Amino acid sequence: MAHKFEIYKDKAGEFRVRFKYNSEVMFSTEGYSSKASAKAAIDSMKKNGPDAPVDDTTD
Repeated sequence: MAHKFEIYKDKAGEFRVRFKYNSEVMFSTEGYSSKASAKAAIDSMKKNGPDAPVDDTTD
């Protein structure tokens, strides 16, 4: 699979989610205290991401 969400624990022991495409990390989330919260973040991104607008603040 060329893309995936990955849940991992950081050095502080918090759960984080990163999105990988062709083994390259495209983004990583904030730390969560529970794996359930990390999974909820993935569900939210899957549900709300496709219709999210782009906010280009470079203008």
